[in-house]
Amino acid sequence: MTRAEEDHRGGAPCPLEELDQKTCRGLVALFTDIDGTMTDADGRIPARSFAAMERVSATGLPVVVVTGRPAGWCDMIARTWPVHGVVGENGGLALWIEGGRMLREYVEDADTRAGHASRLERIAADALAQVPGCAIAADQPYRELDLAVDFAEDVAPLDDAAIDRIVAVFARHGAHAKVSNIHVNGWFGDYDKLGMCRRMAGRWFELDLDDDAGHATFLGDSPNDEPMFAHFPHAIGVANVRRFLGRLRHAPGYVTGGDGAVGFGEALDHIASHRA
Repeated sequence: MTRAEEDHRGGAPCPLEELDQKTCRGLVALFTDIDGTMTDADGRIPARSFAAMERVSATGLPVVVVTGRPAGWCDMIARTWPVHGVVGENGGLALWIEGGRMLREYVEDADTRAGHASRLERIAADALAQVPGCAIAADQPYRELDLAVDFAEDVAPLDDAAIDRIVAVFARHGAHAKVSNIHVNGWFGDYDKLGMCRRMAGRWFELDLDDDAGHATFLGDSPNDEPMFAHFPHAIGVANVRRFLGRLRHAPGYVTGGDGAVGFGEALDHIASHRA
C-alpha cells in the first residue's frame, strides 16, 4: 500500500504531487463533480476547466460528470460538454450520447418517481417554515428526482447550524440528504452517486469499480462527495474541500493546491502530463 492510500484511510489527504505516474497511466475513467470543483468563486465554469477536460480526454481518459444538479442540466451537459456521460441528481439517473442519440438510465421506474415527488413537496414546505433564510433552489423546476434546498447559492449563506436543521427536516420525513457547497439535496430511494457510477462504469468501460477502484479517480469538494472519496483510493479534493474535513469521515486521497477551477485544472493537467 502506498503512503497516499494509507493516509487516505486515515483521513489525511496527500499533496496532489504524490499521485504518481504509474497510477495516472493505469486510470480507465475520471469522474468529477461540478459545483465548487470545476467552478470559480463566483460559481462560473471558466474556459480553462473545459480545456483541462479536453486535454485529459485526449490522453484516452474519458471524463464523466457526477453531480447533484438537475436532469435538465445533465441533458445539456451530455450533449455539449467534452465528456463521456453524466450521472445526475445524486445518482438517480445517467445520460450519455450513443450513436448520435441521447440515452437515459434511471434507478427507479416512472411510477415510483412520481410517488416520491409528492412526498418531496411536503419536505419543501417544512424546510421553508422551519429554517429561516433558506430557499428552494432556483434549478428545482429542472429536477426529476430530488429536492434541492439552497443555503448559499442565491441566498445569504447560512451557518452550519442552519444547514444541520435542513438535513434534519429531510431525516424526519425518512429521506436521504446530502450537503453540497450550496444546497442540501434530498431524495427517496436506495441510490447515491457511487451506486450509479458502479452501474455505468461496467456498461461504459467494462470496469468493475468494486474490484478495480484504483483504476478510476474522482474529483470533488464537499460532503455529498464522501461516498466517492471513501471508495476511490486515488480520489482528489480541490483545496476548498478543507473547510469540510471536519464533516467527513472519509477524506480524498489527495488535495490540490488551488481552490475550485484552479485546483481542477491542476489535477487534470497533472494526470494528463503523466499519461503523455
